[in-house]
Amino acid sequence: MINLFKSRIIQIFRNHSLPRWFVLVIDIVAVFLTFLIAYMLRFNLELHLFNMNFAVKQAVFVCLVYMVFMFLFKSYSGLIRQTTIKDTFIIAVTNTASFAILLVITLCSRKLEFDLFFNIPLSILMIHYGAVTVALIFFRVSIKMFYVFVSVPSSSRKNVLIYGSGETGIIVKRVIESDPRSGYQLTGFIDDNSKLQGKKVDGYPVYSKSILTKDFIEAEGITVFIFAIKDISAVKKKEVLESVINLGLEILDTPSFDKWLNGHLQVKQLRKVQFEDLLGREPITLDLERIDRGLEGKTILVTGAAGSIGSEIVRQLTKFNYKRMILLDQAETPSFYLDNELKDKFSKCHYDLIIGDVTNELKMDHIFRKYRPEIVFHAAAYKHVPIMEANPHEAFRVNVGGTKVISELAIKYQAEKFVMISSDKAVNPTNVMGATKQVCELLVQAQARRSEVKTKFVTTRFGNVLGSNGSVIPLFNKQIAEGGPVTITDPEITRFFMTIPEACQLVLEAGFMGNGGEIFIFDMGNPIKILDIAIRLIQLSGLEPYEDIDIKFTGLRPGEKLFEELFSDKEQQLPTHNPKISIARVAETDYDYILPKINDALITIYKKSGTEVVEVMKEIVPGYTSKYATTT
Repeated sequence: MINLFKSRIIQIFRNHSLPRWFVLVIDIVAVFLTFLIAYMLRFNLELHLFNMNFAVKQAVFVCLVYMVFMFLFKSYSGLIRQTTIKDTFIIAVTNTASFAILLVITLCSRKLEFDLFFNIPLSILMIHYGAVTVALIFFRVSIKMFYVFVSVPSSSRKNVLIYGSGETGIIVKRVIESDPRSGYQLTGFIDDNSKLQGKKVDGYPVYSKSILTKDFIEAEGITVFIFAIKDISAVKKKEVLESVINLGLEILDTPSFDKWLNGHLQVKQLRKVQFEDLLGREPITLDLERIDRGLEGKTILVTGAAGSIGSEIVRQLTKFNYKRMILLDQAETPSFYLDNELKDKFSKCHYDLIIGDVTNELKMDHIFRKYRPEIVFHAAAYKHVPIMEANPHEAFRVNVGGTKVISELAIKYQAEKFVMISSDKAVNPTNVMGATKQVCELLVQAQARRSEVKTKFVTTRFGNVLGSNGSVIPLFNKQIAEGGPVTITDPEITRFFMTIPEACQLVLEAGFMGNGGEIFIFDMGNPIKILDIAIRLIQLSGLEPYEDIDIKFTGLRPGEKLFEELFSDKEQQLPTHNPKISIARVAETDYDYILPKINDALITIYKKSGTEVVEVMKEIVPGYTSKYATTT
């Protein structure tokens, strides 16, 4: 019976809300009645001591004054069941302003001997001011608490700890309280400030980090940990998160202010902590002046613009004073999403989005002839190792052929800069994808060393980027969401990782360093075990590895390494002014030697078997070792 009553009440709350005019009427009635009560209290409830008709007339006058300020401050316009501190503050301001005006009117009437009607006893005004403020706030809070009671059973609420009792923490606390449907209820704050520990903030205790133990978590029934500090170093944030990750909690993060909806935080915006938050990598400091000088007033071509790296390069470019961007990709649907994003978030961005294949020389020549790009970021490539291992013809045609077409057109139309995106898989390659990237590096190096070429060619080399299309993080998250198992090729396999924005910021920085011909290598930090990533992602979901989610090992795939490298033994590592970027000094490549082999392979690509395509790459890349054996 009670549950049926609650469900009907919830349905009424969700489908209906009190009209503003009705709330205004309730507020005016409250003003009227509390004024009469104030009159009676002033005369000790002895009604014969004052004229009730006169009191009623004065009550109507008081209502008119309050109504003016209610209209002015819109104190009746809030959604009652989601009353916040801001709403109660507006009520207090409205009532204070009304009281002040009535006080002035009363004092003036005494001084100037106005009609007795305007001379309201000061004691009545003060009693009324306190009573009506309490009444209006109590009305709203009562409705809100009733809604909380019927909408979320206490047994189903999740107890929450908020890390940070500063401004952001208080905002998160109030957002949680203003949205009962979130199912969260606050237990307390954690703060590193020893002066706050042991005290209360907004009515809730503040603890030190020492309480983050399984005993405390179980005793208090904590199930959710919300990180709510705005200004904190990446290393410190990593330290905090690692201290709670083994406690079986759901860990949420508060988004930065620029991502709040219309400047207001909502519960649904609290996001699960991402794996990149556990990397502890500090923000990159860029030479923005150098980049801005290099891009100012320029037409920029980005190939592979709808991909993970290409689209982030585009986002980074929107911050600079370029002339126009030409965004090229052969994938229609991702291009559609990129177009929508740019229109929505970067409405002042000047760009043309073109569907096209970088290996189509006639189409690419038309684009270069029409737009005359001065800067080229070449990110178009096939990147998935197992897929390319099974399709060496397409890997060579697109990765190598596309780089050849775009680089030669950059020279033909006298582009100032050509920046190619390479991969750590190009170092001592053991798979088709890595070998094609090494061929691309050699080709770009050869182009850069041609004496007649004015275009500056730059190669950027880095490892895996977190969250890119088809990468391990989205795959693991999908497997965890489906209940597992999480599949890993080998328990010892490691990879270098950085975030997509990190990688693309460094691409821009490297693009305007040096004199051309350099291969810039990004500092990826230490390699990370893929097994550790899987375990962390499971824990970040509030689950237990091997218990809630199983982990299975499937064995290394064709062409896959246990570990990747950023430099080969034959490459000398040189520093730059940016500590996160180094230069790999490599042996010079002869353009007249490498180009005929590439041309011959491209012309006869489909007349060759898969093994023969691999053999061509072995000739071009002496260090390439392949287990490829299938003829396709």
